[in-house]
Amino acid sequence: MKTTAVRLYGVKDLRLESFELPKIKSTEILAKVISDSICMSTYKAVNQGSSHKRVPSNVDTHPTIIGHEFCLELLEVGEKWQGIYNIGDKYAIQPALNYKGSLDAPGYSYQFIGGNATYVIIPEEVMIQNCLLPFEGEGYFSGSLAEPFSCVAGAFHENFRSNFETHIHDMDIKKDGAMILLAAAGPMGLAAIEYAVNRDITPKLLIVTDIDQNRLDRASKMISPEFAEKKGVKLIYVNTINFSDPVNQIKALNHNQGFDDVFIFAPVKMLAEQGNQLLAQKGCLNFFAGPTDPNFSASFNYYKLHYEGHRITGTSGGNTNDMLEVLDMFSKNILRPEIMISHVGGLDSVIDTTLNLPQVPGAKKLVYTHISMPMTAISDFKELGKNDTIFYELSEICDRHNGLWSVEAENYLLKHGKKIEV
Repeated sequence: MKTTAVRLYGVKDLRLESFELPKIKSTEILAKVISDSICMSTYKAVNQGSSHKRVPSNVDTHPTIIGHEFCLELLEVGEKWQGIYNIGDKYAIQPALNYKGSLDAPGYSYQFIGGNATYVIIPEEVMIQNCLLPFEGEGYFSGSLAEPFSCVAGAFHENFRSNFETHIHDMDIKKDGAMILLAAAGPMGLAAIEYAVNRDITPKLLIVTDIDQNRLDRASKMISPEFAEKKGVKLIYVNTINFSDPVNQIKALNHNQGFDDVFIFAPVKMLAEQGNQLLAQKGCLNFFAGPTDPNFSASFNYYKLHYEGHRITGTSGGNTNDMLEVLDMFSKNILRPEIMISHVGGLDSVIDTTLNLPQVPGAKKLVYTHISMPMTAISDFKELGKNDTIFYELSEICDRHNGLWSVEAENYLLKHGKKIEV
């Protein structure tokens, strides 16, 4: 079986190329990748090359396939897994395998599996770790976005406060508490807002800050304060770019009180320290943002850690249960993964998009691996549609879905889009 994939050879060395996959072993599964979404974590790995903790040292001679947020269908199941996994069924992959303590993960570490490929071989450790997850919801893009949503779910579940009477940690965000998401109008912030207002454990007050008004406006449109109010959550979007005293000005929105749960969505020292100062008694600070600098640090108030019970945590990805949770919420239409998608493209758009990801505006960039198409903002479909039938039809479909990507749009693109050729 020949595959076409984007492979990593070293620092900023990505190549789109076709090559033969080996015949699968009895312990492996052959699959067709349909969709992948591009993650900032991949950008970090590409910029660090073999110095990245998940990228092998011999990547220059044994290149790996990038992309870890993907959805696929099975083509051939090795003997070991027959009767457990079914040909033709749709699956998502939890890339955080933690197999025998290793950090190896699809999309970073493997030669024959990653999201930015047409066909892949799933190694046995994925199945051994129960990380090949069936998805019964509509569409493939939801399966791709289950991984980033699971990172958010895992972060919420990781928050805690200590019970003095039992010395047992009360896990998760505080129900009906005050919560703030700092620098959170980007794609992962959108997932956090959506998750926060649509689950059983919700805050009573949710404040979302950013310094980019366009991102805040889009977030407010995707998840409006009116929508959140129906869920019992008071949602406030705040642009802090001109705040002279951010901590006190933000606290003023909560009756001059601190917050039970504070999440940091950008690896900025000043932001981390402000988050610490925004904590209420027994509040928990979650440093969600993943820094590229291994020496990144910020000050933390240890006086208040001792006397006010402040707690700090941070997560890197979700686990399998987190991913199963969000896949179930997707299939029941409780969560809307489509709110994260701002751009859509084909496999041949991956290299340029990944290398320049911080400079590409908007939210999540969705890739269809069997399609040839520039990475294109959904908001640009209408203008491009004046001279292109595909974009015209996609624009009409997205308009019918409040400007969002949809299963209808996905089905149209998969049927009528230009097929990838290398």
